Amino acid sequence: MSRYRRSLPQLGHDLFITDGGLETTLIFQDGIDLPFFAAFDLLKTATGTEALRRYFVRYVEIAKRRGRGFIAEAPTWRANPDWAAKLGYNEPALAEANRKAIDLLAELRARHETAQTKIVISGNLGPRGDGYKVETKMAVDEARRYHAPQIQAFAGSSADMIAAFTMTCVEEAIGITIAAQDAGMPVAISFTVETDGRLPSGMALGDAIEATDSLTDGYPAYFMVNCAHPTHFQSALDAGATWPYRIRGIRANASTRSHAELDQSTDLDAGNPIELGEQYVGLTSLLPHLSIVGGCCGTDHRHVEAVCEAMAKPLSIQKVA
Repeated sequence: MSRYRRSLPQLGHDLFITDGGLETTLIFQDGIDLPFFAAFDLLKTATGTEALRRYFVRYVEIAKRRGRGFIAEAPTWRANPDWAAKLGYNEPALAEANRKAIDLLAELRARHETAQTKIVISGNLGPRGDGYKVETKMAVDEARRYHAPQIQAFAGSSADMIAAFTMTCVEEAIGITIAAQDAGMPVAISFTVETDGRLPSGMALGDAIEATDSLTDGYPAYFMVNCAHPTHFQSALDAGATWPYRIRGIRANASTRSHAELDQSTDLDAGNPIELGEQYVGLTSLLPHLSIVGGCCGTDHRHVEAVCEAMAKPLSIQKVA
């Protein structure tokens, strides 16, 4: 059963961490073949499941060591019909894969959760198309119907919430939000941006957040930004506006490369973990409610620990003030 669906603990003032770049870690560091970046496909074998288990335990241990909460994002970013069909999954098999992903995280929570390190289980959704560009633009109602089966699978599991990552256009984000509301699931929406701070669709980040809130009566529990370097979106954060208060989480790339450059890259740009931690701290004055930190492409446990360490003192001072 869900433990925190009715009251998400990360909505308080405590710092929560999440993981880094799951897919890039599995491919570039663990040497695992991952067609279409579909990490959920590893769940079909015991060896693949163990690789995922090892990956998540590494981050849980950081959270426990530092006395922080942990948001466990299911390895299901590609577990929607279009991507799964490329791997030969039919509808029942895909629903079972989504449930197995949550079961793995429930097992993790049963073994590792403590009073100080609460573990929130999040059903992870990705865009229907590519995460770097708008390939399949849907109307709101179409997006609602398309993502509903995955959301319903999570609703019938131990997941506490869902989170939609690397959203490239606002219509899909709104459709997912409404589908989550239909299923009675809390939802976080994470947009990605280009080097100019705008979504791949061209919409400004603030406009996307405000439109999602406006058309869903403010249903998202919070918003995030992922798959972009802090320097790509820092200038887009308007200190005089109210929408930055809705952003609670950042999962940034370690690399300053654009999406187009990353798409063509054959190497892993891991950046500098210490520098990335300092850049997260620099965002706290612009994001007063920032309390969820992790990484995206090119990041691993070193980056997340560096961010956690860098933010500990500044975040504490800011929240008291």
